Amino acid sequence: MNAADYNQCVDLHADGLFRFILKHLRDEDKARDVVQDAFEKMWLRLEEVNAEKAKSYLFTTAYRTMIDYLRKDKKQTRLPEYEDESRHHNEQYSDLNEILHTALEKLPEIQKTVVLLRDYEGYSYEEIGHITGLSESQVKVYIFRARIALKEFLARIDYVL
Repeated sequence: MNAADYNQCVDLHADGLFRFILKHLRDEDKARDVVQDAFEKMWLRLEEVNAEKAKSYLFTTAYRTMIDYLRKDKKQTRLPEYEDESRHHNEQYSDLNEILHTALEKLPEIQKTVVLLRDYEGYSYEEIGHITGLSESQVKVYIFRARIALKEFLARIDYVL
């Protein structure tokens, strides 16, 4: 890979990579950091990365970097946040996008990852296996279980109303 290929890779994949990481972290600043780290790691290994496999390399690197961020975050202690009860409301409404995000957040991390890679980013089972380090059959099982869990969550009438 050369600098021109790298620049083209940034133009083609930066937005998709950012969306994928943001869905997991739900924090734009951390998502930007992870994406920047992934591109930096690719730049440092420019000669080793094949231009045709750059997208897969980026998603794999970003996924692993994100896991490192999550592990580091778990080790840090947080102060309890103050919640102003007057800002909350109990009225129900049907915002399907918000309900879907809530359902995704309830999934185990690996199931959430494979569903996002498959359904949001359009990766094949083989590519998802390469990115996550799972076998193709494990990817299929996790996707199946995640879709069942999402279906059960979304089928509950109290979430849709």
